Amino acid sequence: MWLNLQIFGFKALWSPYFLIYILIIGLLYYLITGPLRHKFGGTDLPSRKQKIYFYSALLLLYIVKGSPVDLMTHITLTAHMIQMAIYLFVFPIFIIKGIPKWIWKKIAYAPVLGPVIHFLTKPIISLLLFNALFSLYHIPVIFNFSKSMPIAHTSISIILLMVSFIVILPIVSPIKEFDKLKPLLKIAYILASSLLITPACALIIFADVPLYAAYTENGAWLQALSLCVPNDVLQGLSNTLSGPEMFTSMGILIDQQLGGIIMKIMQEITYGAIYCSIIFKWFKVDDINKIDPLPEKTSY
Repeated sequence: MWLNLQIFGFKALWSPYFLIYILIIGLLYYLITGPLRHKFGGTDLPSRKQKIYFYSALLLLYIVKGSPVDLMTHITLTAHMIQMAIYLFVFPIFIIKGIPKWIWKKIAYAPVLGPVIHFLTKPIISLLLFNALFSLYHIPVIFNFSKSMPIAHTSISIILLMVSFIVILPIVSPIKEFDKLKPLLKIAYILASSLLITPACALIIFADVPLYAAYTENGAWLQALSLCVPNDVLQGLSNTLSGPEMFTSMGILIDQQLGGIIMKIMQEITYGAIYCSIIFKWFKVDDINKIDPLPEKTSY
């Protein structure tokens, strides 16, 4: 498969411009949280753990949106679902944990942005917003439209990323201003989100016909490839490319079902990790509260 992908060229495989964009974000993080933090009202330097989270998030973003993985997402739905699971569930968590608290406090009290985030992160609103948009995106008509032109693809990707931050903030709260749910409610929130996303995954897993033209019809497939392959390269290969079967031995229906299963499993793993973290912190706090205070010294 790797040798076959080489025909698309270096730009399509490694997205050098996107890599520059990632490096710029990494440089800005270093400057704003480091040498220039006082100019932005910053106090403490980010911890080593926060730096690891943030730079790991950038690495993950490049892998799923700039490496050959991104090219494969226009060839198989399985690759697309792996990309979306990391992009919508793992990447936001790493970014949230990687940004210092003083930046989050500035966001929480920003004149316009703060109230908007406080409103959108109300549990019912955030759950319905994310899961509704996620489900709508996977309706075949909308999915095929998103693969038809760069503006639609980019806009939908950004919107889904924004709402993924909104749905995760209430359960991975970096500061007390966003930490409004008690542990038991956070667990209920996770279970509700897991249930709400299930119909979209079930639609894909149990469909007995291929749903997405972007992976079945030659014209739509080539249009989807144009999102990451330069036009001159794609035009030169138009007579050579026959379809996704050139790059994968999986049948279209198996690829579709596997993609839906992977999305659901990766979502459950991510939420499971958050669930365990909440339980651990909950018991830790309870244990601390149960410790008897030291007896006061009596003076004679």
